[in-house]
Amino acid sequence: MEHQTIYLDHAATTPVEPQVVEAMLPYFSGTYGNASGMHAQARASAAAIDSARRQVAEVLGCLPKEVVFTACGTESDNIAIRGAAWAQQQAGKGNHIITTPIEHHAVGHTINQLCERFGFTQTVVPVDETGQVNPDDIAAAIRPETVLISVMYANNEVGTIQPVAEIGALARARGILFHTDAVQAAGYLPLDVNALNVDFLAISGHKIYAPKGIGILYVRQNSPLLPPYTGGGHEGKRRPGTENVPYIVGIAKAMELLVEKRAAENARQTALRDRLISGVLANIPGSRLSGHPTQRLPNNASFLFAGCEADPILMHLDLAGIQAASGSACSTGMPEPSHVLSAMGVPHTLGLSALRLSLGRQTTQAQIDTVLKVLPGIIEKVRSLNPAFESPV
Repeated sequence: MEHQTIYLDHAATTPVEPQVVEAMLPYFSGTYGNASGMHAQARASAAAIDSARRQVAEVLGCLPKEVVFTACGTESDNIAIRGAAWAQQQAGKGNHIITTPIEHHAVGHTINQLCERFGFTQTVVPVDETGQVNPDDIAAAIRPETVLISVMYANNEVGTIQPVAEIGALARARGILFHTDAVQAAGYLPLDVNALNVDFLAISGHKIYAPKGIGILYVRQNSPLLPPYTGGGHEGKRRPGTENVPYIVGIAKAMELLVEKRAAENARQTALRDRLISGVLANIPGSRLSGHPTQRLPNNASFLFAGCEADPILMHLDLAGIQAASGSACSTGMPEPSHVLSAMGVPHTLGLSALRLSLGRQTTQAQIDTVLKVLPGIIEKVRSLNPAFESPV
């Protein structure tokens, strides 16, 4: 019998909202001009981009000229981190960056390369067992030569929310640029850039029901930024390249829908998430929630199962029609525990069992109940193949 597919990997990517598709369609073959031109087709494309920029700026509480359209969240992170670090270095401000050990690789690997190849140093401030950083530790890491702090808004693997506004406030008080990767947070958390005290904020379209291949970077007015790309003068000379008009229109529509849906969807998904978490912990001995118990994204339920490895769990779930992930999609299939779990102090063997179930707008209570019915048997089956495992009493 064929199973109904239950998709619980929304942290990896989301389906494109029908209203987003509808908004995009006219700009593929109807209004298709290059927005840099002077003729009517070009002007229509430029007008669509201007309108989209205003839509996004309204959600972020910023000026339209502070909105930069990119190809993805990874590119947004790269432009912000490299651009800010290089600009400050060139200005003689310093070469020290502060970050955390749980950042997405788009941030962590970028900072590592700046240190390995471009003369920067970094302080990686630890997180606690829930994956949360203490703003006091950030403050203690600041040096006279610190030019940039980068702390993600919410973690992509365990869903822990960081005290971004507080960290941003201390950075601002000391005149240090502050960047946050808001790729996971954007679908659920407030995005007012002034309340968050950020100078740079990154968003990815495919995490918020827009297409893959489009992103947003907020750049606060007058923030030092040496663009890592050169070319035309697109996006205020911060991201050259012919604009992807339909996708820009699409992500703007997705941002508008976020505001409309956020309160109701947050409440609905939080209730389903809590039902899932309590059911797993109550019915699977030796199970453990990873991440913060309360300061976590409404759609994120992440677990550790003693005596298991994630890959066979995912395989059995997939055979049952349930699609999930072991931590972040970027590290799925790796034989080592994720850097996030290691930073949280999760033991090596237990870290190999990480399972992330991430909900979305299409997730129903019936689907959650199906998972709760199926998962205990899968864990028992996987454990039965591990001769060293002794079942918890």
